[in-house]
Amino acid sequence: MKESSKKNSSEKRKQIQLKGIPAAPGIAIGKVHVYGTEDIVLREHSITSKEIPLEITRFREALKCTRKEIISIEKKISKEMGVEHGKIFSAHLLVLEDSVLVQEVIVRLKKKKKNVESVFAEVLNKYINVLSGAKDEYLRDRISDITDVGKRILRNLLGEEDRNLGELEEESIIVAYDLSPSDTAMMHKGHVLGFVTDIGGRTSHTAIMAKSLEIPAVVGLESITDVVKNGDQIIVDGIHGVVVVNPTKLFLEKYRQEKKKYERLEHDLVELKTLPSETRDGKTFIVAGNIELPEDVASVISHGAEGIGLYRTEYFYMNRKGLPSEEEQYNAYKSVAEKISPKCVVIRTLDLGGDKFLSQLDVPKEMNPFLGWRAIRFCLARPAIFKAQLRAILRASAHGNLKLMYPMISGVGEFRQANVLLEEAKKELRSAGTPFNEDIPVGAMIEVPSAAITSDILAKEADFFSIGTNDLIQYSLAVDRVNEKIAYLYEPTHPAVLNLIKMVIENGHKEGIPVALCGEMAADVALTMILLGLGLDEFSTSPIAVPEVKNIIRSVNASDMKMIAEEALTFTTGREIREFAKSKLKELVPEMMIDIE
Repeated sequence: MKESSKKNSSEKRKQIQLKGIPAAPGIAIGKVHVYGTEDIVLREHSITSKEIPLEITRFREALKCTRKEIISIEKKISKEMGVEHGKIFSAHLLVLEDSVLVQEVIVRLKKKKKNVESVFAEVLNKYINVLSGAKDEYLRDRISDITDVGKRILRNLLGEEDRNLGELEEESIIVAYDLSPSDTAMMHKGHVLGFVTDIGGRTSHTAIMAKSLEIPAVVGLESITDVVKNGDQIIVDGIHGVVVVNPTKLFLEKYRQEKKKYERLEHDLVELKTLPSETRDGKTFIVAGNIELPEDVASVISHGAEGIGLYRTEYFYMNRKGLPSEEEQYNAYKSVAEKISPKCVVIRTLDLGGDKFLSQLDVPKEMNPFLGWRAIRFCLARPAIFKAQLRAILRASAHGNLKLMYPMISGVGEFRQANVLLEEAKKELRSAGTPFNEDIPVGAMIEVPSAAITSDILAKEADFFSIGTNDLIQYSLAVDRVNEKIAYLYEPTHPAVLNLIKMVIENGHKEGIPVALCGEMAADVALTMILLGLGLDEFSTSPIAVPEVKNIIRSVNASDMKMIAEEALTFTTGREIREFAKSKLKELVPEMMIDIE
């Protein structure tokens, strides 16, 4: 009996390792607190025609109550975490104000004659299913926002109390199917050591807030809630996207050492904030930050970035009922220019399309939206929308150091067409006597293989290049980067990708223009040295990665990096190149290798 009991105990403690998506860096070790697994119980029942007005009133009262709750959370978060995070809940308010959703609930209620909770749940699930099928990661990550609001409405209809992570009484690692932005906002940093979820992505509001709170997080684990139970010991590795359940003593000790190493590194990197991105042999580079909204500038500044290398303006158009006016855009761009001045801001014009179309634009569905009517193609076909943005950017250029960049340029013809509309916008502003920078630099985003291959032609007309590796990799390798079945084929280190990057850099330099890189590859510290050696002038990455990239630059000689890049290109597979890059990083900047074998 004793032997059997001992054996069962051993089996329960068997180490399990899962791989997910790293959402917020850091390492957390602690006990599991399984959160939010209980579902809202809905009971469907029929109603009479006389009861319909009462059900509609209950629904509208629930909407009002939910609105008050969200406004209260928005105020709390704005005060404790900053206005930029409070504004996340503005998107939640838009769901409540969506007249199409509200009207659909009322129409279904009258038709089906069912209680309003069950009808609303049907409509909510319909919206969630539509977004679940989206290829665009940003849109899929909005599911969490809609689900959050929907559950609040259902709880108010049912008279149930809201759950609150702020009520935790002991330090825990939260494990959940999903965490809403509201859940994350209520986390007490002293008690929540880290969190992991079955679903979610890097661009979800929950992930964004976790980074701000500096809580290690891994999302998209698919089955973590089926694997753990309350009280299990767990390791959350938010650097590599790894979660270890019931680790062995040896593994646990190894991670404790790496946790101390990471925390020392983070402390040391803070000191780099005011230092230049300069190699030991005196070559300087620019390490800039990427932003999506004006509120993100604070993070760029706090992490010591040397400007903004990519301002993704399309997110200004989303989570709203209509298109932003020229004046709204001007004020947003002006705000960013003034906050970061005298450093540079590269504003990318609208990259709507793919799955980022707005409902009010009435755009027909396409078989292959990522190869279709998107980005610069969309803008050239809708000159009124495009020129409103161009005028706003030009007007803002009078208030700071702005550059303008066109996305998804496939050849010089599109670049010239866009410049024709830019000249028209300039002419209109001149006629109105509105000041702007007549010589605003205009660049091309190189993310289509045809643009990379003809970059020698483009370089004669563009003022700068910025390589968008997220799309360049998927288009070059024919890999849908959000398809988990072929995710293993998405290789930034593929020789074809590195040779395209090398070609673009060389062609840009032949014409005397700078070349930046603004995709996720810029934050991949294992590849920083290769990119330096290829001659890249500027890295533009998420603000949180800026200190790490800057540290590598300051730890090496530019002349050595050139030899490393040349050697990397002698390998024949992406796997070989990555292993080589990691070995060189470990050799030259060992403190950057938070690596668990």
